[in-house]
Amino acid sequence: MAGPPDLPNRAGCVQTAVAMALPTLVVTGSSGFLGRHLLDTHKERYRIVGLARRSQARSGAPVHSNIEWHQVDIGDREALERVFREIRERGGAQYLVHLAAHYDFTGVEHPEYWRTNVDGLRNVLDLSRNLGLRRFVFSSSVAACRMPGPGEVVDETTSAAGDHVYAKTKRMGEAMVQEYSDAFPSSIVRFAALFSDWCEYAPLFMFLSTWLSTAWNARVLGGRGRSAIPYLHVLDAVSFVDTVIRKAAALEPGSVLNASPDGAVSHAELFAAATAYQFGNARRPVFMPKFLCGPGMTARMLAGKLTGEVPFERPWMARYIDTSLTVDARRSRAILSWAPRERLEIVRRIPFLLENRRSDLEQWLRRNRAAMKQVEMRPNLKIHRLLEKHESGIVESFTQSTMAPNAPPELARYRGQSVEQQQWHHRLVLRQLMNAVRLRDRSGFMAYCRDLAEYRARQGFSADEVEHAFEELNRICILTLGFDDDSLDVRPYLDQEITTTLRFGCDQVQETYEMLEAVRG
Repeated sequence: MAGPPDLPNRAGCVQTAVAMALPTLVVTGSSGFLGRHLLDTHKERYRIVGLARRSQARSGAPVHSNIEWHQVDIGDREALERVFREIRERGGAQYLVHLAAHYDFTGVEHPEYWRTNVDGLRNVLDLSRNLGLRRFVFSSSVAACRMPGPGEVVDETTSAAGDHVYAKTKRMGEAMVQEYSDAFPSSIVRFAALFSDWCEYAPLFMFLSTWLSTAWNARVLGGRGRSAIPYLHVLDAVSFVDTVIRKAAALEPGSVLNASPDGAVSHAELFAAATAYQFGNARRPVFMPKFLCGPGMTARMLAGKLTGEVPFERPWMARYIDTSLTVDARRSRAILSWAPRERLEIVRRIPFLLENRRSDLEQWLRRNRAAMKQVEMRPNLKIHRLLEKHESGIVESFTQSTMAPNAPPELARYRGQSVEQQQWHHRLVLRQLMNAVRLRDRSGFMAYCRDLAEYRARQGFSADEVEHAFEELNRICILTLGFDDDSLDVRPYLDQEITTTLRFGCDQVQETYEMLEAVRG
C-alpha cells in the first residue's frame, strides 16, 4: 500500500524540527584550517551557522544539512548585520566561536590586521549582544605573548604583550572581548601552532621542504637550532574547543585558556625526527651563527625580489633565533580536565606527516600551497582594498565621463540624468563589482546586472548603451589602479578580477535584453 502523499514533506518537517532543536553554534572563519575541522566534528550535534569570506565549495568546508553557510566579510558591517539579524530572528544562538583573523609571515603591517582582527571583531561583538549567547569563544594565540626569558614560561596569566602587529591586534582583541562581559560570558583561547598529518602549517612545511631536499642549505639551522614553539595537532584543537563549549557553564567568565602542550619543540628536534625517518639516520645539522643569519636573510630577500622568488624566511625572523616560546598549560588542563593526546605530539607525528608526503605528494603540495596562499594578502583582497581606497575618485571620473559634452554617442542618454542620480548608480555598480572581487564570487554581480538591465530597458536604454557604460567603468578602474604604486604586485590580476567580472556582467545584460525582446515579440 502506498504511503500518504505528504510523507516526503512530513519527513522533511521532522528533519527540520530535529535540526532546529539542536543548540546553535556560530563559527566565524569557517573556511579556515581550524574552522573546517570544527564544522566537520560538530555537524551532527549542533545547528551550525558558518561565516567566511570564501564560499563553502571553494574552501573545501563540509556540507551537511545542519550547516548553514554565509559568505560574508566580518569587516563589512552592513552585510554582517543582515546575517546576525537572521540568526536573532530564528531564536539566536547558544555559542559563538570567533576564529576569523588575519595573520601572515611577511612582517609587514597589512591594513587587514586592523580591518579584520580589530574592526571585524568589534562588529562581531556588537552584533552578538542580542543573540542570547551562553559563551563567546575568542581564538587568540600563545604567539601573541612576548617571548619569555630563560627559565620563564607563558601561562594563562601572561599578558599578550608581543611587539609584532599580530600580537598587538590580539591584545586589543582580548581586551575588547572583556569589555562585553555584561552582554555574554566569554573564554579566550590561546592556541599553539596548529598542524595536521598533512602539515598545513606554513613554517613547518618550508622547514621540511628544505631539510629533505638536496639544496645547499638542507642541513643549515639558524643559531644553535634552539628556536622553539609549541605545536598542537588540529584534532586536539577541535577537542579543546569542544570541551570549552561543553563545560561553558562551569567556566569563569573572561577566562584565559592555553590550548597547548607544555614546553616547546625546537628546530633541532624537528630536524632530527624528520631526517631520521626520511634517510634512516638523523643527519648532523650545520649551525649558522646567529649574527650571520640576519644579513644572510636580507641578502636572500633582495636576491629573491630580483628573481621573482622571494624566500619564506624574512629578515624580521632573525631576532627570534634561539628563543623559545615555552608554555605552561597546567592550569587550563586542570580546569577543563583535558590534555593533548601523546600520540598526536609533533615529534611523534612527524613520521605520519612524511608518510603522507611520500605516498601522495600531489595532495601534500596542494594542501600546503593552499595554506601558503594565506600567508600574504590574496590578490583579489588587495585589489578590493585598492578599489575601496579610490572609490570616490572612480565614481567622480565615471560621472564626468558620462556627463561630458564630448562623451561617446553610446553614453549620450546618461546625460539626461542628474549628477546626483548618476553618482548614486555609479557608486552602486562599483560596490557590486568590489563585492564580487572581494568574495571571488560573481553570482551576486551577475544577478545585479540582470536587474540593472531590466531597469535600464524600462528607461529606454539599449543593451549597447549599458554595455558601453560597463566598458567605461572598466577603463577607469584599470587606469586609476594602474597609477597607484601599491598596485604593482597585483597588476597582472587586474584583468582577471575586474575586466573579466565586468564582461560577465555585460553578458548578463545582453542575455536579459534578448529575453525581453523575445517576450515582446
